[in-house]
Amino acid sequence: MKIYRILSLAAIASIIAAPVHAQEGEARTLGELLELVEQGRARDNQAEIQRIAEFEQSQANQDQLLNDAEDQRQSEEARSDRLETTFEENELLIIDVTGQLDTRLGSLRELFGVLQQVAGDARGLFEASLTNIEYPDRAQFLTELAAKMGSSSQLASIAEIEQLWFELQREATELGRIKRLRNFEVITADGQISIEDVVRVGGFNLVADGRYLQHNPETNSVAELQRQPEQGRFTGSTSDLLNAQPGDGVVRFGLDPTSGQILGLLVQTPNLRERINQGGIVGYVIIVLGLFGVLLSLERLVNLTIAGRKVTAQLKKETPTDDNALGRVLQVHHANRQADTETLELKLGEAILKETPALQRGILIIKVISVVAPLMGLLGTVTGMINTFQAITLFGTGDPRMMAGGISQALVTTVLGLTVAIPTVLLHTVVSGRSRRIIQILQEQGAGIVAEQSEKLAERTTA
Repeated sequence: MKIYRILSLAAIASIIAAPVHAQEGEARTLGELLELVEQGRARDNQAEIQRIAEFEQSQANQDQLLNDAEDQRQSEEARSDRLETTFEENELLIIDVTGQLDTRLGSLRELFGVLQQVAGDARGLFEASLTNIEYPDRAQFLTELAAKMGSSSQLASIAEIEQLWFELQREATELGRIKRLRNFEVITADGQISIEDVVRVGGFNLVADGRYLQHNPETNSVAELQRQPEQGRFTGSTSDLLNAQPGDGVVRFGLDPTSGQILGLLVQTPNLRERINQGGIVGYVIIVLGLFGVLLSLERLVNLTIAGRKVTAQLKKETPTDDNALGRVLQVHHANRQADTETLELKLGEAILKETPALQRGILIIKVISVVAPLMGLLGTVTGMINTFQAITLFGTGDPRMMAGGISQALVTTVLGLTVAIPTVLLHTVVSGRSRRIIQILQEQGAGIVAEQSEKLAERTTA
């Protein structure tokens, strides 16, 4: 039995040591097998001892790092306690110093607050003032002063307070002066830069030779107005002011008390040509009718005046002439002296009828124009209101400028229609009156001739 056990153990050992045999050779005997097993166990023990030594060394290092971290934590906690104590002491010191500052400032704190407010207000006024084109650097000073006064850690110096007072005094002084600025940059209406003399009239206006200028506070530049005021009356006064010399006395000048706001509105105000253009096609038709009616009325008025004078002159003559209507009617009478009354009456009536068309020519057209012109204005009014309602339908009533075109057309055509109708009605009345007066003279003379001829025939019959 023991022999069998030994053989079993030997077989198991041979199986375990099989990898060793694969590397170092196969054991041929039980002794070689035992030797190989002992060698493998020795190597395993040595590797285990080495791993245990490395673990113990790593554990020692971790213990050292833990001790170092504990020491650093204790050091930082001590430092935090010291800083917290210092912070509390500084807070107490700040409270103490602030109290001392408040006590020492007293009423000065209110003064510095007023200085800050004045500096801020003055900066806004100076930037919008016309004098800013001469003193552009003061805005930066006022900005820095206001920022300094807004900080509780800084106070204004005596020199800065005096400088603020000086700027306020200089602004008040300059607003009351008329000053010439030589070789100043001016932006013209076409965008070019021109170097010329500029006159500043207090804080109201900037003018050049024949032009008004405007100040742009955002860029602190001077530009020419896109449209100047009425030529001669206002722009002529700018040249007088620019050319004035000391001792010339009072110079009449068109002053804008709103510091350029009224002049700026001139850019948006349409002139006469633009207003006429707002009337559209209907407006142009009304103007053409009006011009034709006025010219025709003037032509008829001149001709009828000349004809009336010739007729008046013919009344004072005994011999008829053919250069006037009455003379031609009288010539018919002289040619038919021997005719009976009825024949003479018919001849004279025919002669008067021949003269009537020339005397009444064009009067009916003038009357028609005086009636059609306001009707055309009404047509333009209706058309403009249709355009206005269309704009309201498309864009609503939020922007009045979208409706301005239709309203302008409606109002302008109405004005043009009335402007044409009123003078044409008056001219028609005058021309028609002149024509009726001449025709009435012709009829009176013709009736008188017929009555005279009838009396002569009656006397002959009686005799």
